Amino acid sequence: MNLRLWISAFIFVLFAGNCVAQSPIKDTLHLKQLLVFPVITRSIETNWSFGVATSATFHLYKSDTTTRTSNMQGIALYSLKKQFIAGINGTQYFKKEHYILNEQLSYSNYPDKFWGIGAGTPDSAQESYTFSQYYTYLHLMKHLANHCFIGLTYEMQKVFKVNYEPKGLFDQENVAGRTPYFVSGVGLSFSFDDRKEAFSPNKGTFAQLHYSYFGKTTGSDYNYSNLVLDYRKYFTIYKQQVLALQGYFTGNIGSDIPIRSLSGLGGSNSMRGYYSGRYRDKNLLVFQGEYRLPVYNRWGLAVFGSTGNVGNTFTDFTIGDLRYAYGAGLRFAISKSEKLNLRLDYGFGQDNNSGLYFILGEAF
Repeated sequence: MNLRLWISAFIFVLFAGNCVAQSPIKDTLHLKQLLVFPVITRSIETNWSFGVATSATFHLYKSDTTTRTSNMQGIALYSLKKQFIAGINGTQYFKKEHYILNEQLSYSNYPDKFWGIGAGTPDSAQESYTFSQYYTYLHLMKHLANHCFIGLTYEMQKVFKVNYEPKGLFDQENVAGRTPYFVSGVGLSFSFDDRKEAFSPNKGTFAQLHYSYFGKTTGSDYNYSNLVLDYRKYFTIYKQQVLALQGYFTGNIGSDIPIRSLSGLGGSNSMRGYYSGRYRDKNLLVFQGEYRLPVYNRWGLAVFGSTGNVGNTFTDFTIGDLRYAYGAGLRFAISKSEKLNLRLDYGFGQDNNSGLYFILGEAF
């Protein structure tokens, strides 16, 4: 791990430690539930993966009963495709939600696939490549009023041990990031969030606008900006049946966007049925919906559908060019009180794209 990654991790630990330390002794952290369990997962990108996962839910202050439950998850997986992934992510709600901290820390050693850049790349263009990566994302939000928050972000990505086919697509398209690189950026966010649950909300709204800058002043090898718009709405339709909707846009501004920062269509959380990154370009636009209904005890069902595409500019998005995906799945609550589910989904896309997902947590 290089020095810059140590520094970013140290900033997170120092800040979080200081926030907790400010509370009086009688108000120390209250652990609600700690789960440690072996895990088997599956996705199009990894095939079957095996490893261990842990999930902790807690309140940072015992006396603060109105604040949402904080959480942190950790996972280490090794896949049949010889991919290794280890990561930590979570959300901590400080007293009366004056501050919220989100974090993602991960390491991956990952054989992957690449079809070129653009929305019209053919299946026959597929090439394999491998890379290793450290990734850090920290997002501190301060409450303003009426469920509104303003935030600061830090994002770091170190990509190394990149191996690809010489004179193939990477060289032909002069893809940025085909050699080892480092990007580091800071950003601002504005959010509205009145959801009650962290893992599987049954009502409420989440809306976020997020802008990040990567450049020489932030220690980045590449100079570009990233804009994210994320809107989610949850409705309780009948008893405990929930309709979840999401509109999502991410766009990159700049002429030299590294491969792992390009917007990618597909994956276990969006456009299920397509390989994650099957289509890559500067911008991504996706709309998706999911209907979730309990069946018996800890078991539930879900049906979902989505539409979207990638494009070089926003004007590339037209109704006639949007791709679609749909599917259904099972849910099993490993924590009924916190609504933390294991999900088994099968998604179908166009052009014979499809796949099975066995994942911890809802898609959105």
